[in-house]
Amino acid sequence: MTSSQTTQPSETAQPSETTQPLVLPEILTVNELGDLLDVSPVEVIKRLMTHGIMASLNDAISFETASLVAVDLEVEVTSSANASGLVAADIDDHSGDDTDETLEVRPPIITILGHVDHGKTSLLDAIRESDVAEGEFGGITQHIGAYQIEHNSLPMTFLDTPGHAAFTAMRARGAQITDIAVIVVAANDGVMPQTIEAINHVRAAEVPLIIAANKMDLPEADPERVKRELTEHNVVVEDFGGDVLFIPVSATTGDGLPALLDAIMLVAEIEELKANPQRSAIGVVVEAELDQRRGPIATVLVKTGTLRLGDAVVAGHISGKIKALFDDHGEPVTEGGPSRPVRILGLESVPSVGERIEAAEDDRQARQKAEEEKKRLESSGLRTGISLDTLYNEQGTSVVKELLLILKADVEGSAEAIKGAIESFKTSEVKPKFIHVATGGVNDSDVMLAEASGAIILAFNVASEPTALKKADAESVEIRNYTIIYQLLESVEQALQGLYDPIYKNVVDGLAEVRKVFRSSKVGQIAGCYVLEGKLARNARARVLREGTEIIDSECEGLRRFQDDVREVSEGFECGVILKDYNSWEENDKIEFYHQERTN
Repeated sequence: MTSSQTTQPSETAQPSETTQPLVLPEILTVNELGDLLDVSPVEVIKRLMTHGIMASLNDAISFETASLVAVDLEVEVTSSANASGLVAADIDDHSGDDTDETLEVRPPIITILGHVDHGKTSLLDAIRESDVAEGEFGGITQHIGAYQIEHNSLPMTFLDTPGHAAFTAMRARGAQITDIAVIVVAANDGVMPQTIEAINHVRAAEVPLIIAANKMDLPEADPERVKRELTEHNVVVEDFGGDVLFIPVSATTGDGLPALLDAIMLVAEIEELKANPQRSAIGVVVEAELDQRRGPIATVLVKTGTLRLGDAVVAGHISGKIKALFDDHGEPVTEGGPSRPVRILGLESVPSVGERIEAAEDDRQARQKAEEEKKRLESSGLRTGISLDTLYNEQGTSVVKELLLILKADVEGSAEAIKGAIESFKTSEVKPKFIHVATGGVNDSDVMLAEASGAIILAFNVASEPTALKKADAESVEIRNYTIIYQLLESVEQALQGLYDPIYKNVVDGLAEVRKVFRSSKVGQIAGCYVLEGKLARNARARVLREGTEIIDSECEGLRRFQDDVREVSEGFECGVILKDYNSWEENDKIEFYHQERTN
């Protein structure tokens, strides 16, 4: 292709009437990008091909990929994340007071990326000798986690990003706040779609790349094939004359892990990573959730400075004062320096994943900065909440029929990823629209909003309050519960396309509270309960709820009144409950007995 072919597009974006950059979402389709840039989707596909990216009309691409096309067409763009105060790329900025004397070597921050089921979390588990994957529903990592380990007495921080396709936006942010990216490729499977996505994210973030060829213990492992396939995507390993380190490893046997850690430390040394631990802290939120007992909790990765107990902090339009600090093992600490992940308590509400967080001089300054950011968001037209007035106005002006949704998830990262994935599912007849997204269980307020707007409530890894369930049933509000993300996405996509599978809802028969835990040599633990409402039945399905979060969904194997086995126990009576394969009761746990009914 000649230079004239590459510099003269068949179509060009229309010049903007304003100097403001065009705001693009974190995830969008090729077709949507063409609409926003005012060019045909075919032109977008051509531009992507010049960058070695193959994508079809309805393929979802990240903001980083979309910005490559925008640059070609001389259109200035910014991401919706940055427009709403989410800062990742400039998180390393230092104050003018930082000098060579104040800067010290800091641990590297490493991001683990790659295709689903290629062993990213298993590899990290092997490195830090712990077990995350088995604690996740479906064996898929569904949250971001930051962990610090030591290798040859030198610390390094790993950012474990989710591997499911729906978490593309989270993976993109992970690459932007990292120093070194490790892309895990299964040696028996080769380069896959999410491997290519990960490569694009790392390339856009301009960070050093290491390839870890996992599952080398399998007989069908073929590392040479992986190297050849990587070359097709402009990733040339050292064996082929390139500059990308290629390390064969096995998360199962541990082979190659020391070599991988040595390679990371070598790259970190070359990069000369430094920060000033004496200045006020600047970091980024890598996870956030609402704990019913302790309030908003944020996992923060400190990039420069030191975050200390008692510091006043501001994260976008949210301020607070650090009441407690915990390290990645859950142990209380008094401070967290550069590259250290810490969990903080004391924010007034749950911040967004990817939000820049910084220490302020005092509470007053923190509140002032948060208020200024809130006003900026309001003036820019970006919402910080939802009202019925705006909801009705928007519904009245809609041309395409909308599927209104309310999403409640266990953590902010999950909520953001699910929202981004579903928003790409629109059809010519129906498009999804979120009117409320938040963390925590489904409550009365959610049901009231759903009732007024005609929305469906999606509950991911959270429980619904008993009063909310009653109200939803009385007002015919649909609450759909999910614990695995791809099942949620498939359900919504099928609903949009009119491919309705049978839909079932949980109908609560009874609710009990654990007052005391007994041990039996024959059956294990028995939960001594008081039936709060309804009735409990032997052999029924039952969910254990702890502070609003579902612990297990199992079957009731036994009900006892004193020494007798009984079939059911009614409201106002005490009883003993035995659940199948469960022996981790705690006092004040709630047990929800239910059955399923088909709704369509």
